[in-house]
Amino acid sequence: MGFHAPPVRWFVGVQLARHREEARLSMSKAGAMSGITKAKIAHLETGRQQQSAEDIATLLEVYGADRWTVARLTDLAGRADEANWWTPWSAVIPPWLTTFVGLERIAEREFHYHVAPMFPALLQTRAYAEALTAEAMLVRADLAQRVVDFRIARAARLTDPDRPLRLHAVFSSAALDAEVGTAEVREAQLIHLAKMADLPAVTIQVLRPEDAVRAGYFASGFVLLGFDAVCQCGYVELLDDAVYVYDRDRLRTYSTCAEDLQRVALDPERSLELIRSKIT
Repeated sequence: MGFHAPPVRWFVGVQLARHREEARLSMSKAGAMSGITKAKIAHLETGRQQQSAEDIATLLEVYGADRWTVARLTDLAGRADEANWWTPWSAVIPPWLTTFVGLERIAEREFHYHVAPMFPALLQTRAYAEALTAEAMLVRADLAQRVVDFRIARAARLTDPDRPLRLHAVFSSAALDAEVGTAEVREAQLIHLAKMADLPAVTIQVLRPEDAVRAGYFASGFVLLGFDAVCQCGYVELLDDAVYVYDRDRLRTYSTCAEDLQRVALDPERSLELIRSKIT
């Protein structure tokens, strides 16, 4: 198996590489200017080596970054242990997902566009998650409960009293009518969804088929994680892998798509009305 960097080390490395490339410096030139060897810079950028605050500050100064950027990246690097919260569930999490859930734990905000006719994982009740997992062909029966436990642990960020994740979810109206589990499970899920929509940190918008047409295009589901006013990471999940988006131009494309989806979907108030109308 190839090397798989821990979440924060990978993300900090990506940011260091981006700043170097924007400064139009090769690794050799950056090494000569910073006093850090080319080999070490390569390891710092791939996450093979832990990035110290001193190394981050030294390199970013060479790259012409401002003090705020240095402080932001240093703070992220210092939260590596927090991002490894998922390790008790490592047996049931594929490597490509660990990076995402690690970064999600330390993110400030998340935009989630969910295409499949089911509710996003962060908004699922335990019973709803159990019903979905029981039907999932890719989940071993003896690991199903661990998968559900992990999903519920992820969702705890939404109700963290000190630092809740600010979630903006847009999902298909088909999820409201999908027959997942028993009628009681679906009813409880809808009630839970309405309660979550009332949380200050949670925004829910429902996208109807006629709304999607108004956007002018169809996009696959994706997630945007935000760590401050400008720093983002995109995530697109595939069947057995994932694509991480961190190039600024590509992130702008996904951000534009997110803005379009928010524009054409039912607004939060009307979305909540539609959800409540499904509750018997």
